[in-house]
Amino acid sequence: MARRARLDLAGFHHIVNRGVAKGKIYKSADDKDKFLEILCKACRVYKVNVHDYCLMDNHYHLFIETTSQNLSLFMRQINGNYAIYFNKKYKRVGHLWQGRYRSWYVVNEAYFYTIFRYIEHNPIKARMAKSVGEYPYTLLATLLNPKLELIPCAKHSKLRKELHYEGVQELLDRKLSKNELNELKAEEKKKIEQTEYGYRQIKRKKLKEHFEKCQDIQERNSAILKALDDGYTQGEVARYLGLSSAMVSKIFRSR
Repeated sequence: MARRARLDLAGFHHIVNRGVAKGKIYKSADDKDKFLEILCKACRVYKVNVHDYCLMDNHYHLFIETTSQNLSLFMRQINGNYAIYFNKKYKRVGHLWQGRYRSWYVVNEAYFYTIFRYIEHNPIKARMAKSVGEYPYTLLATLLNPKLELIPCAKHSKLRKELHYEGVQELLDRKLSKNELNELKAEEKKKIEQTEYGYRQIKRKKLKEHFEKCQDIQERNSAILKALDDGYTQGEVARYLGLSSAMVSKIFRSR
C-alpha cells in the first residue's frame, strides 16, 4: 500500500515518533535535555516554533509551527542528529526510530487546546505523574515551575501566551472525554492535499454518494459517521439531511 504523502506545508503540525520495537529513546534526563537542545537548534535553522511537547521514555510528541515548506528537512535533522548521539553514547548500532514519524497537519484552531491536553496528559496516562505540569519534560511543566528552564524555541508558544487567561489551567487539567478523543481522531483522519496556493481538504465522495443507498436509520447513521470521517462538518451533514446539528452531534458521540 502506498504511504500517505508527507505534507510539508507551512503551518501547524502534531508529530509523534517512537523508538524501534517500542524501545526506550531516552535512558536518562541528560538524553532528554540533549534532545531538546537538538530540537531548538533545528528550530533556529528552519525557523520553527514549538507550541507544546512531551518527551516520554519511548516516544515523543511535538506540536510545532513551521514558517515554510520544510517539515521533512526539520525532522530529518532532529531524528538523525539525536540517533547519532544516542547510538554513540550507548554503543549501539541500527535504527533508533520505529519507521517514519507520524504527523498531522492541523487546519482547525478549535482543536489546539484538545491537542495541548492530549499531549500534556500523556505522563498521567502512563502513570508517570498525577497531574498536568508535574512531569518535567512537558512544556506546561516549565511554564508552571520556575525552577525549570523554558526552552528558547518555545518562547512564542501559544500555550505560554494564553496560559494565564481565565479558565485555561482548569481546562488543561481536564482529562479528554471519549467524545473529544473521537473528534480528535476524526480530525486527524481528514486528508489534506497540497496545492499551488496552499492546501485543500480531500473528500473521497460527494454527500449524495454517502447517503444514496441508505435504507433505514441505522444505515443512515453509519453513513453519517463515514461522511464525517471523510472531512465533512457536522453542519454540512445536518443541512444535507435536514437534521439538526444536535442530532448529528449525538450520532457522532455514540460511535
